[in-house]
Amino acid sequence: MLDMRRRELLSLLGGAAAAWPLAARAQQAARLPRLGVLLLSTPQADPQMETARRALRDLGYVEGHNLAIEYRYAEGRPERLPDLAADLVRLKPDVLFVLGGDVTPAAVKATQTIPIVFTSSADPVRLGFVASLARPGGNATGITLLLDELASKRLELLKQAAPRISRVGFLWNPDHADNELPEAERAAASLGIELKPLTVRGPADFDGAFMAATQARVDALYVVSSRLTLQNLGRILNFAAENRLPLAGGFGAWAKQHGLLSYGPNVEDMTRRAVAYIDRILKGTKPGELPVEQPTKFEFLINLKTVKAVGLDVPPMLLTRADEVIE
Repeated sequence: MLDMRRRELLSLLGGAAAAWPLAARAQQAARLPRLGVLLLSTPQADPQMETARRALRDLGYVEGHNLAIEYRYAEGRPERLPDLAADLVRLKPDVLFVLGGDVTPAAVKATQTIPIVFTSSADPVRLGFVASLARPGGNATGITLLLDELASKRLELLKQAAPRISRVGFLWNPDHADNELPEAERAAASLGIELKPLTVRGPADFDGAFMAATQARVDALYVVSSRLTLQNLGRILNFAAENRLPLAGGFGAWAKQHGLLSYGPNVEDMTRRAVAYIDRILKGTKPGELPVEQPTKFEFLINLKTVKAVGLDVPPMLLTRADEVIE
């Protein structure tokens, strides 16, 4: 009888021991931090997402192990963003990661409580995401690729690479909240350059902008980087090549894709800094206490093939200053 009771007790203990890891795993899964990601394109197409995944891994996050990630993406249809943002909010993630200043408004309108980390090429203060760069104050913070002095530096490099230019077409989207036009105008005055603003608000506007550039007889192009201009990068570069116009661009692939030069923030570095904010918020920091970060690392690229194609004689000293000379 005693042996039977001992066996029953051992059996109960063994069953409890076997059940405990399952219960512990279930409890651990329930506590898994959750990251919601909102994109205009798709996780595969967005160029920042692979950098973000690598940055998360470098910080020790393994999807499905110690971090759950929920993606919602509009597949290029911005009208879907409000519903997708609301869907993510219903999942109650610990942090929302939003890629793009044109995507962030949907997240900001969907929640005033869930922490938001955004990346934006435009001004998050003018767009109403934060109260100020230094003190965001609400539930959102992140990074902006915007830095006013970049405009004057970019125009200065264009003038050094092509000293004879005097009339520069300034291709920009007025709906993109930045200060590049007034900053470039101030720099142009000191450089003896006349700026010709070329306005584009959508894909249908580019042909008109190119016609205006031709009529104004511009001898160079300055392109303000935004999602719109980057999505139409090929059209812009083809126009510049056909008309042998030196082209200066900001972040993105302008110089790598046959523009004359590009000067702007290192986007991969900025994305990693945004991911570092996700990590800090998951560990307890409030987003309103994290200042919006601006670029500190810049890249100057110049394309030697384009130098020859447009017939320039670029000063050797300028080439030595480039972070990359594309041949």
